[in-house]
Amino acid sequence: MIQNLLDGILTGSIVSLGAIGLTLIMHMLRFANFSYAELLGIGAYAALVFDRMFAALAPVLTAKVGPLSLTLALALSVFVAMVFTGVTAIIIDRLVFKRIREKADALSMVFASFGVALIVRNVITLVFGLKAQLYSNDIAFAVVLSRDPLLLVKPDQVFVLCAALALMFALHLVLSRTTFGYALRAVAENSSLAQVTGVRLSTMVNMVWLIGGALSAAAGVFYALTNHLSPAMGHNFVLPVFAATIVGGIGSVYGAVLGGFIVGIASGLALLVLPSGYIPAMPFLIILAVLMIRPHGLFGEARE
Repeated sequence: MIQNLLDGILTGSIVSLGAIGLTLIMHMLRFANFSYAELLGIGAYAALVFDRMFAALAPVLTAKVGPLSLTLALALSVFVAMVFTGVTAIIIDRLVFKRIREKADALSMVFASFGVALIVRNVITLVFGLKAQLYSNDIAFAVVLSRDPLLLVKPDQVFVLCAALALMFALHLVLSRTTFGYALRAVAENSSLAQVTGVRLSTMVNMVWLIGGALSAAAGVFYALTNHLSPAMGHNFVLPVFAATIVGGIGSVYGAVLGGFIVGIASGLALLVLPSGYIPAMPFLIILAVLMIRPHGLFGEARE
């Protein structure tokens, strides 16, 4: 049970990163973006490309970081992939969502998001193929924390959890201690009033996409680092990310973080009583339970 709990916490940290950007976008732009989870795949594969490129240009960067399977090239690639994915998210918004929200309603944007998700997934498949890939072919050995009960943890998993928490804390500081954070929250709450006070709505929208894309890229790389890369990554994370957003409450960053851990831990503990094939249904059950008990989420506010 403790092993499942630890695995659930790791999964929850990855889901939380993805849910943060989604909850900001849903709160600010008022539409359910089903293509958002595909940013995880874009980020993960972008990191793969940059990793190979940096390793070829500077072989010294192929050195591993301590006991991790993470190399210096991949560590550098994570930051580049975060920027690349954030910019890609802005471009997608400019080409698709911005044009639709200027001429149609939110429902049209939801339908468009399904199309964007299919296009992104198929482009990744076309370029990289259907075969699962790894950042490193070296075998990562787990460390035995306890033999009774048996507890195993890989150094990569510890790194992923610490890095995810560090990114969440950094975002917390930005939102709570900077003028930009205040402006971002003001636009999310009341865009018209925020514009009257001098905040540029277009700039804030771009920054939300940039932040959401960057965090999703990190989540994609962290998942691939502890598992593998697959074109279906985004599709597999759609429900967990949406479940975390709904559980925490749309618009609440801290709710998204808590929701992500709830979804991850619930899925991990469910393995104790359910076959693994039924685990993807857990986000469905969590969404239904929250909508029936508290429709606006744990930290969300009811809207008229």
